[in-house]
Amino acid sequence: MRKRADDLLNRLSLDERIAMLHQFAPAVERLGIGAFRTGQEALHGVAWMGPATVFPQAVGLGATWNPELLRRIGEAVSTEVRAMRSRDPRVGLNVWAPTVNLLRDPRWGRNEEGYAEDPALTASLAAAYTRGLRGDHPVYWRTAPVLKHWLAHNNETDRDTTSSSVPPRVLHEYDFAAFRGPVEAGAVAGVMPAYNLVNGRPNHVSPYLREDLRRWTERQLVVCSDAGAPSNLADSERYFDTHEEATAAALRAGVDSFTDHDQDSSVITARVRGALERGLIDVADIDTAVRRLLTMRFALGEFDPELDPYAGTGPESFDTPAHRQLAREAAEQAVVLLKNDGLLPLGAAAGDRDGAAPGGGTGPGSGGATAVPGDTAAGAGGAAADRVAVVGPLADVCKLDWYSGSFLRRSTLREALVERLGAGRVVYADGDDRVRLRCASGGWVSVPETAEVSTAADEGSLNPAHAEGRTDLPPVTAGGDPAELALTDWGGGVLTLRAPDGRCLSVAADGFLRASADRPGGWVVQETFALEPAPGSGGAEQALRHLGTGRYVTVTAEGLRAAAEDASGAERFAVEVTERGEDAVARAAAGAGTVIVAAGNDPFVNGRETEDRDTVALPGQQDRLWRAAHAANPRTVLVVSSSYPYAVGDAHAALPAVLWTAHGGQAAGTALTRVLFGDVSPAGRLPQTWYASDADLPDLLDYDIIGSRRTYLYFDGTPLYPFGHGLSYSRFGYEDLVVERDGEELTASLTVTNTGAVPADEVVQLYARAVEPRVPRPHRQLVAHERRRLEPGVPERFAFTVPLAALGHWDVAHGRHTTDPGRYELQAGASSADIRLTAALTVDGPPPQPRPVLGSGLEAACFDSSAGAVLVDRSRVRGDAVAPADGTVPARLVYRDCDFGGAGTGTGAGRITLHAAREEPGTAVVELALADGTPLGEAEVECTGSRYSYRLVSVTPADAPRGVQELHVTLRGPVRLARLDFGPGGEPREPSPAAGGS
Repeated sequence: MRKRADDLLNRLSLDERIAMLHQFAPAVERLGIGAFRTGQEALHGVAWMGPATVFPQAVGLGATWNPELLRRIGEAVSTEVRAMRSRDPRVGLNVWAPTVNLLRDPRWGRNEEGYAEDPALTASLAAAYTRGLRGDHPVYWRTAPVLKHWLAHNNETDRDTTSSSVPPRVLHEYDFAAFRGPVEAGAVAGVMPAYNLVNGRPNHVSPYLREDLRRWTERQLVVCSDAGAPSNLADSERYFDTHEEATAAALRAGVDSFTDHDQDSSVITARVRGALERGLIDVADIDTAVRRLLTMRFALGEFDPELDPYAGTGPESFDTPAHRQLAREAAEQAVVLLKNDGLLPLGAAAGDRDGAAPGGGTGPGSGGATAVPGDTAAGAGGAAADRVAVVGPLADVCKLDWYSGSFLRRSTLREALVERLGAGRVVYADGDDRVRLRCASGGWVSVPETAEVSTAADEGSLNPAHAEGRTDLPPVTAGGDPAELALTDWGGGVLTLRAPDGRCLSVAADGFLRASADRPGGWVVQETFALEPAPGSGGAEQALRHLGTGRYVTVTAEGLRAAAEDASGAERFAVEVTERGEDAVARAAAGAGTVIVAAGNDPFVNGRETEDRDTVALPGQQDRLWRAAHAANPRTVLVVSSSYPYAVGDAHAALPAVLWTAHGGQAAGTALTRVLFGDVSPAGRLPQTWYASDADLPDLLDYDIIGSRRTYLYFDGTPLYPFGHGLSYSRFGYEDLVVERDGEELTASLTVTNTGAVPADEVVQLYARAVEPRVPRPHRQLVAHERRRLEPGVPERFAFTVPLAALGHWDVAHGRHTTDPGRYELQAGASSADIRLTAALTVDGPPPQPRPVLGSGLEAACFDSSAGAVLVDRSRVRGDAVAPADGTVPARLVYRDCDFGGAGTGTGAGRITLHAAREEPGTAVVELALADGTPLGEAEVECTGSRYSYRLVSVTPADAPRGVQELHVTLRGPVRLARLDFGPGGEPREPSPAAGGS
């Protein structure tokens, strides 16, 4: 195919080649080449192109811990891509999925898109999903998956201008690992760089694309830019002076397809031509990118329709019974039982007409001990005991997110309960406050009566961010007939308001409020508001601010309109509460035998793409709901359906049962109901740590997980729920862990027995731990896992093959991966905090060698530890340097085991040469000392004219350091330190290419 791609490339004119660099590549009719688009969203189903099978969110798929399930889902999704393309050629075969960014911080707005906080679990699931997306033909690909988002991208706050400071160990052991696994597995067609910068350099000009990513595979990977990111290089980031320079740099770094200016390719192609005319690129750079794109298109069978085994996929392969069953299975496997004191499964005690599977639940920390389902609620007799109350804002909704397709079918929790128990046995309350708004200018907020609102068929959009609100409905008015609105408080003062017919108040392009939306949604959400004290009212009246536009609501003759720039010009509203949501919930709870509180988030509100969360706390209104339900009925279950973890410590302490699931797609309600009633024993496991409070989390922008003690790998506190946690309706015994070594591989095997009464899945997790590490290492790190269904009483043997290298780490002293000699443990358990068996092993070998600084120098970025420092770009092309994070606060760097030579000979490092730069006027100081405080000297660094202009500055210690010592470096004032050289004469050395020199 590469030869054929070269042949086709040679037939293209230069203009035709340049045109192929844009996301929307035009047809070349003279050669019979059709138009081609990179980028079909397919994170958990085909997205943006209308109705399709909707699977659980990616973080929910991560909770299944089941690679084989994800492979099957990938196969279903890619089959639907082909089926949808058969009737709509806009559907693309280059799919942008999965997202492999690690869930380092649960406040990340796009937490729902990732699989896990652990690189091994993420890589395993991503490799499986891409295998399904690719297909199993040896030559042709069903779809071409692109991994998102390269690299170290976990914040939406200022995401296009913030830089993730990633030390070498974190880069190699954590962020690279999530991408490397699926790339090496062979089913990845490319990657998408992220909006952010890493170590001061935008990801779209990252040297890691060439120096690392492309070395992991022989395949011609395609790098597709994120939307608008090429323009950011010269606009918001101001990394380059001109767009021609930016485009040239991205192309030379390895970007092949430019997603910019939507379908208008003229801007990018003009920039490429301009770069070519200025000599910033040559034709070979263009050819390299086009060759990669053509190779991918050949693999997709575009030029061999008669040979492509997937070319005949048609509408009959869309929304099949098998896909529906798979969506339900995935939703069931994603449910995580966080706590159970015996209330679950509900079964006949909750009026189940069909009965439930026998067996009890397991309580937190019980190690799988069986508990028997409880009796009916105290004081609840007769029919009330048979009823189930389902309450809360997530009780009767199925939520979509930005990367979902539209529902072909759906099942809410309330609907599934009614189907199971009958309408007479299900009590429902949404938990919203009911309010009326009285206008200070006269009248009440009123929603005009309209005929039934028709919803236009969702035919899909190549860019749904361009969708506009409806203007065909009458605006909300100020009149004499008050509308009772359902007010949902999603936390942080963010509200949605629903009209009596269930439609959300929304603002269209003309600014008027209408009851027109089925749900919050859109790139800019138009359905969220905030109530703020009106100026001068003493809190008695409120101004209503529309969050999408930032404007305040006014009253006009035509209706309510978001028009005022500030609160002084806003209408004043008196808020009359006709019923508190918690009162309705308490009433429903008191009239039922069991209460299910359905809490969680809306994926378009408070945490989404472009918006991080500022807290992990449950919204206050939802907190009040579970408390009200529990006060009225002790048999209360909290079901959290959310895109991310919450700190629900009080609920855990008070309630008998707590479950979590990500938004479960089209079968969410059915899956939850089957788990609640014991048809399915829950076996989902948490893919990330659930922290007890915001106080457990360091700064959102701190990407050094080792230094900040972040994720289960390094967190020193006690989480609310640990990584890998999840309970069952059965219990499991672990025994006979045996570890054997064969060369560079370890084999660990153990026996697991379902000692309970019901068939159930167990997820066996294998962790590795260095017993006495010489550098900070994880408390334990996942190296293998398997989810398997186990029948009661039947012991089964689990076996895992683990590379010896999995015990190792990145050696910053020598720039390579190493496994130190010493004692290690392999630990088998049911979670990262529930270790059942441990086996010890010893790795032999020569002791680690010190840093050979006297002969090789020292790359400043390769420190062992730091405080107050950030990594920055040594040049625009490659290499790292170190600088103070705040120029007014000293940065401190530690380099351990530095061999200065001269031990016992009287020589040593008689001169130390610094490679330093300072852009600002004035002088900075670099101080050098040994660990015991012995000063080696200091050097002043004056302005070098540019952050990339390095000057050699020498320090001559009064007493040359000798032997193996620990070096401490302090940077005072704005300065960039790239390298240190040591020698009797302090001969300067060029930065080492292996260490990232320019």
